[in-house]
Amino acid sequence: MTRAVVLARGLGSRMRQDDGSARLSPQQAAAAAAGHKAMMPINGRPFLDYLLSALADAAVTDVALVVAPDHEPLRRHYVVDAPPSRLRMAFIVQSEALGTADAIAATRSWVGDEPFLAMNSDNLYPAAALRDLAALDEPGLPAFEVEDLIASSNIPPDRVRSFATIDVDQHGYLTGIVEKPREDLPPKGGSHEPVASAFRRKHQVIRRKHQLISMNCWRFDARIFDACRDVPRSARGELELPEAVGLAVRRGVRFRALPARGPVLDLSRRADAADVERRLAGTVPSP
Repeated sequence: MTRAVVLARGLGSRMRQDDGSARLSPQQAAAAAAGHKAMMPINGRPFLDYLLSALADAAVTDVALVVAPDHEPLRRHYVVDAPPSRLRMAFIVQSEALGTADAIAATRSWVGDEPFLAMNSDNLYPAAALRDLAALDEPGLPAFEVEDLIASSNIPPDRVRSFATIDVDQHGYLTGIVEKPREDLPPKGGSHEPVASAFRRKHQVIRRKHQLISMNCWRFDARIFDACRDVPRSARGELELPEAVGLAVRRGVRFRALPARGPVLDLSRRADAADVERRLAGTVPSP
């Protein structure tokens, strides 16, 4: 498994929002104003460099960035100014921002029939989680505990609790996923039965003390493309990747949920930059 898809097409709406409390350099402010989260300078390097370096450490050799039509600064950086030494880069244009399932569908011809990893460009995942995911011989995802991410990551608790929740059966396979179920999660320290989903299968679901969540990091095979093609629009009007995964599960695709621990670093808002920069001080990415 040597291929990875990185979703870099987002509009960056949250990053564009003004935040008087955020401490940004002029270069960071320019990236924020343009909504270029992946290209936000962190200790002098684009944030995306750190993710690409982690992928190379996980033995990935080919990375496709799903990008907007106006992606010239990103292409110029990785093709002309600072081409990676350990990765081959490809750029796949998603003509409209229709959602993450549509972004994955756009990679069909590049992926072919090979398995591949897929993930956000504004998250830096633990290298161990990426290595474990790449080593699987079947579809899967890292399963993070809410409490661990709150303790280890730079993501505020209310944001962590807004991520997609997952249910896992007694054999370690995904049975349910609910996108952005903020109102369904328990208060911190409260008890809670795992969130049910419309497509829960007939497996016995393990009741866990700690809620498990997905950080939109996956190992897929070619079967995901049919689900991305057929998934209906979500309540938000988008073609959502978690919904496509749910459809694939209903159709019999099994996803192994790998226990994973943070930190996951998130760079989706201007206020995130200072803490991400502090946490990555001394880290030299080598994509």
